[in-house]
Amino acid sequence: MTSTKDAVTARGEWVRQANRFTQRVAAEAGRYRLIVSLACPWAHRAVIVRRLLGLEDAISLGVVDPIRDERGWRFTLDPDGRDPVTGIEFLSEAYLATDPDFAGRFTVPALIDTTSGLVATNDFPQISLDLSTEWTRFHRAGAPQLYPEALRAEIDEVNDGVHRDVNQGVYQCGFARSQVAYEEAFDRLFTRLDLLSERLSDRRYLVGDTITEADVRLFTTLVRFDAVYHGHFKCNRNKLTELPVLWAYARDLFQTPGFGDTVDFDHIKRHYYVTHPDINPNGIVPKGPDLSGWHSEHGRAALGGRPFGDGTPPPNVTG
Repeated sequence: MTSTKDAVTARGEWVRQANRFTQRVAAEAGRYRLIVSLACPWAHRAVIVRRLLGLEDAISLGVVDPIRDERGWRFTLDPDGRDPVTGIEFLSEAYLATDPDFAGRFTVPALIDTTSGLVATNDFPQISLDLSTEWTRFHRAGAPQLYPEALRAEIDEVNDGVHRDVNQGVYQCGFARSQVAYEEAFDRLFTRLDLLSERLSDRRYLVGDTITEADVRLFTTLVRFDAVYHGHFKCNRNKLTELPVLWAYARDLFQTPGFGDTVDFDHIKRHYYVTHPDINPNGIVPKGPDLSGWHSEHGRAALGGRPFGDGTPPPNVTG
C-alpha cells in the first residue's frame, strides 16, 4: 500500500501527510483541470494565482462540496453529482486510478490530466509556483509577477517561516494530541504572527512593493483565522481583528481583485466545523463572525507600493 497518511508523534504532534504525486507538469492549455475545495487554504492559493494570472481559459476549475465524507471530496455541487469534465463522483477515483495502492487522504488541490483522468500532481506548493513560472505564455496581458526571479530567495525565506509556523501551525494547534504539543505550536504561531506584524508595519507587502506568492500564502490562512482557526483550532491568543497591522494587511488584500472575490466563508465554515467530528462532534456551524469589517477602510495604501506593479488587476471573470 502507498500510505502517506497524516501521523501523530509520540509527543502528540500532528504531522501532515506528504504529497503523493509530485511530478512536474508541462504547460498545455486545455489539458488540465484544477480540482479545489473553496474551504481549503492550500487549494485557495492556486485559485488566487490562477485568477491573478488570467489562466481561466488555459486551466479549467472543478469545485468539490465543502463537506467531505469517509470517501473523500465529493462532486455533489455538480449536476448528477459528477464533475462535468472528468465524469467522476469522488476525487478519490482519480487518485486510485493513478495509484491503486494509494492509502492516504485524497487532497486538494489536484491537477487532473483530462486526457487520461489521472492525477498529474497534488504538490500544492509547486502548483502555484509553476502557474507563475511555467505557464507564462498563457498569462493574460498585464499579469503580475508573483514570483519574480530577483526576489525568489527572499520570497522562499519568508514562505518557509510562514508555512512552518502559520499555515501548518494552525493545524498543529487544532490536531495536537497533547497539551505540550498544542502549546508549542500555539507559541510558534503567535511568535511568527508578531514577527510578521513587525515586518508589515512599514511595508505594504511581504516582499518588495507588489503582491507576490508570499502574500498569497499568508492571506489564505489569515482570511480563515477568525472564522475557524481562532475557535475551532484553539488559536485564541488574539483574533485577527485584534492584531492591527495584520488585520489591515489582510483587508487590503481582501479588497484587491483576485483575493476577496475568491473567498467563500460559507464553504470555509461548513467544511471545518462539520468534517472534524473529533473536534466538533455535534457539527454545529457558528453564525459568526461578523464579516462586514472585511470591507472597511484599511489605510495601507499610504505605505506605497502597487498591488500589480506594472501590470493590471484581473478582469471580473468567473469559472
